Amino acid sequence: MIYYTLILIIMKLNKLLQVGIFALLVSIGSSCGSESDPDPVFPPSDLQEDISIIDDAAQAFMSKYNVPGLSLAISKNEKLVYAKGYGLADKEANEAVSTETLFRIASISKSITGIAMMKLLDNGQVNMDDKVFGEGAILGTTYGTKPYSSHLQAITVRHLLNHTVGAWANSANDPMFSNPNMTADELMTWTLDTYPVTSTPGNTYAYSNFGYCILGRVIEEITGKTYENFVKEEILNPIGITQMKIGGNTLAQRKTMESKYYGTSTGGSDPYAYQIARMDAHGGWIASPSELLKLLVYVDGFASKSDLLSASAIQQMTNEPNLAVRSYYAAGWGVNDANNWWHLGSLPGTSSIWVRASNGYSWAIITNTRTGTETNDLDAMMWNILAKNPVFQDIDQF
Repeated sequence: MIYYTLILIIMKLNKLLQVGIFALLVSIGSSCGSESDPDPVFPPSDLQEDISIIDDAAQAFMSKYNVPGLSLAISKNEKLVYAKGYGLADKEANEAVSTETLFRIASISKSITGIAMMKLLDNGQVNMDDKVFGEGAILGTTYGTKPYSSHLQAITVRHLLNHTVGAWANSANDPMFSNPNMTADELMTWTLDTYPVTSTPGNTYAYSNFGYCILGRVIEEITGKTYENFVKEEILNPIGITQMKIGGNTLAQRKTMESKYYGTSTGGSDPYAYQIARMDAHGGWIASPSELLKLLVYVDGFASKSDLLSASAIQQMTNEPNLAVRSYYAAGWGVNDANNWWHLGSLPGTSSIWVRASNGYSWAIITNTRTGTETNDLDAMMWNILAKNPVFQDIDQF
């Protein structure tokens, strides 16, 4: 902690702390500390000066929606400039949310899967128009017990990434929320048998959790690794992200540093009702906002830091499909004409958002409850904060 104290003294004496000085002190501290101590994603809260514009907005949001715990992180020009936890990760134990608290990120997981598929694209291991089902396709005839229709055999990687299969929509019959005792492989077979594809893929946008479950199996077939291990080994670990993982289903399976989740009468009363681990590629990851942003700056297409993906892969990842009606969805990302990218996440006990804005800012915000009505306010909160021009410190832990 000596190097943190030195930083604090410098910050208190003047407001001109430069990134180079900070990096030098972190280097000194790291060489003096235990090798088993992980480097923090962000410095302790006493080294970060509070910004009332942000704190007041977060507290107001929490009060309005009765949110026990919230965590956020903000980057500017690919530097992490603010990270803070608010409220409680565990009400019963009076455990505060910290910048390292892990939360379910729900459908932000689809962005992770989109990044993973683009990594395979860059590696030459997959093409966007590769077929997924049928003889000679990626998954062959592994799943299902009935003959494959021509519509099923026409599905490509691109259709799955863009939600343009035209089947298995996130509706009352969403297969990912049924048959809780089935494994992912068993659910794949059951769904192909029970909900056949009845129209030509590529013509209709239908947001599909199951489609991204299929992409998880595609990744496993191509790489010979579990979906989680491929993402960790090829994407997260090389850039120093060590705490992101697939979450558990029950309170007893809560991971180290993970928040508890709290249900509501309007947003789902039991946050432990679903098979989160089975949702891996479409909704299974847990993370802190700081680590999410650390990943984002390596795939955002901005110039300050070298991206993990090629420019052409990033373009593929953020281009909408050519449909008669716009979908505003690319390959794991919501997109718009302002060149902003984002994804929302929502499960009982979880609301989340991450955004890569064209103005150089990015952010991630996660809560440990869901009312079912707060998503628009969560999106608006940071835009309203930025409109007030908060002044950020020049600290970068990425």
